[in-house]
Amino acid sequence: MMILGLTGSIGMGKSTVAAMFAGNGVPVFDADAEVHRLQGPGGDLVHAIEAVFPGTTGPEGVDRAKLSKAVLGNAEKLAALEELVHPAVGLSRRAFLEEHADAPMVVFDIPLLYEKTGETGLDAVVVVSAPAEIQRERVLARPGMSEEKFAHILKLQLPDAEKRERADFVIDTGVPLAETERQVDALVTCLRAHDVQYCKQCAR
Repeated sequence: MMILGLTGSIGMGKSTVAAMFAGNGVPVFDADAEVHRLQGPGGDLVHAIEAVFPGTTGPEGVDRAKLSKAVLGNAEKLAALEELVHPAVGLSRRAFLEEHADAPMVVFDIPLLYEKTGETGLDAVVVVSAPAEIQRERVLARPGMSEEKFAHILKLQLPDAEKRERADFVIDTGVPLAETERQVDALVTCLRAHDVQYCKQCAR
């Protein structure tokens, strides 16, 4: 099995690219979606988060706005939250691999791959990227987003230029959607037929 890590900074279009991999028949583990499930109604993390961050949960699970406010700008509280979340997501990821043990290729969609989880256990990393002005426009159009919040998020993330430099493959989403899809299709086709090093040479 070939394991690809898929990452990219906020607003780069990673979810769109993940859907394109899935459309090519590649199983995708969405770390963000799994966190939502774990923190949703009846989720495994709800009671643990309430214990550490009182008042941040309710009948619908974790109130993400309240939790975000509780940890925003506080490195110690953020670390405490990560100590709860990361091991739980790791267990779910292992279950995903067992479920798709016969798949020739899978994708781990991990927003903070370089910042938190690292490249261990991955055969290659795919970074989704777009020009800064496009990223900014996309992010500030989101409900509840502000200049201050956007700036804070960027500080927590590795600069896009560094991610591109470290990546094995880069998918550009600052182009028409059909062109991005062509890039993903070409990468999947190459990786199904060859190894990572061969495909990296072709991508240059």
